[in-house]
Amino acid sequence: MKTVALLILLVCLFPLSPAVAGPADKPPVRKDRSNLPITIKSDEMTADNIGKTAIFSGKVVAKQGDITIFSDKLIVNYAEKNGEVDKVEAIGNVRIVQLNRTGIASQAIYESRDGRITLSGTPNPKVMQGLDSVTGKTITYYVDDDKSYVSGGGDPGSRVEAVINPPVRKGNPGGL
Repeated sequence: MKTVALLILLVCLFPLSPAVAGPADKPPVRKDRSNLPITIKSDEMTADNIGKTAIFSGKVVAKQGDITIFSDKLIVNYAEKNGEVDKVEAIGNVRIVQLNRTGIASQAIYESRDGRITLSGTPNPKVMQGLDSVTGKTITYYVDDDKSYVSGGGDPGSRVEAVINPPVRKGNPGGL
């Protein structure tokens, strides 16, 4: 269960500014939440040790530190060899909250081997931080590279939209 905590940490760390990667000479700073307890509440839980899965369903709330994931269902798949989390899937009314950041989607998948989190579904997923937001058909975050990719899916009616507000400056409440 400790490795499920990694998903919670990673899913909420979506960068929203156009420059998503830091300077090349500075490695990104990541918080280590692996030692923090994780609490998962749901209406039901099914564990299958042979099938290497745990399924939480019904008003799922997973919390670790300052990160909370809400969904209708949370499926945790464990690796065959070491029992570490291989893939975690949050399904239905997915909302991920960390401080002033919120991601919403109908589905979120974390693939630990690739260090990739993908938000998808209908309506299009959205990540918001303060007044800023980004929306697209899929939002993919590459954990190890601290980069994100937002796609409209090639459909002209489903383009990427980013809303980035200028910072409010002291003595200039309108931000202009």
